[in-house]
Amino acid sequence: MSPRRHYKKNASAMKMLGAMLATLRRAAGHSQASLSRHVGAQEETIASIEQGRRPLKDSLAAELDEFLDTKGVLAVAVENMPEIDLVPRWVDEYLDLERTAPALSFYANAVLPGSLQTENYARAVFRSRVPAYSEDEVERRTAARTARQGLLRRPTPTTVSFVIWEAVLMDRIGGPEVFAEQLRHLRADSDLAGVSLQILPFGRRAHAGLAGPFILLETDDHQRLAYAETQRGSQLVADPGEVSALSQKYAMLRTQALNTEDSKGLLDRMLGGQ
Repeated sequence: MSPRRHYKKNASAMKMLGAMLATLRRAAGHSQASLSRHVGAQEETIASIEQGRRPLKDSLAAELDEFLDTKGVLAVAVENMPEIDLVPRWVDEYLDLERTAPALSFYANAVLPGSLQTENYARAVFRSRVPAYSEDEVERRTAARTARQGLLRRPTPTTVSFVIWEAVLMDRIGGPEVFAEQLRHLRADSDLAGVSLQILPFGRRAHAGLAGPFILLETDDHQRLAYAETQRGSQLVADPGEVSALSQKYAMLRTQALNTEDSKGLLDRMLGGQ
């Protein structure tokens, strides 16, 4: 991928490229399973590309062209894929990647990450939105967010790291009862296998998270990406330089935050005051 080029591709073009790959695969006499075995990609990855849900990377396009003897057709198509501006539907693409990611890192400084939110806390977050959502939309979004709880409770635990600014824990989003329930839930999640939860305390003279929240993730085929939400939308980035910069920030934040045991101690003291 060329420098500073955004990861999100035009959705229609992705579907067209996916249909092209499916046609070439079938013409060569392969199922998705057999093709995945020959090129070293997971079957789910091939299926997602053919369905237009996941972009085809340059490296995989080259492997597919070589194996299917397609004379560079897929590589050329990937190189000339049109790009679009950042739009809210990127959230859906991020969530698709989150479901299969073997490793994730979250820095939060305004609201708890969705995978840590209780149903009542999530509902309160969506009810705080300006302009306001309808109650039906609040419930739809709450249900979708609650479904993400499985991320932390997979049979094979995902490696998940959270750094949360202490200010997030000071807001009583939803009121005292909702806050107390959320705090208990957060403390329980901090003990789950594969989960590292650290709190960045008040009083730091400087810290690496001043530019805002972000997420780092590793895909199931070991690509490293970054994701960030802003007031104007969301952004999923694969540019190695940008991902590296955010990785450096996250590494610094982990040194500036309380360690996991001290973070649990802080949560315990907050719960004791309820």
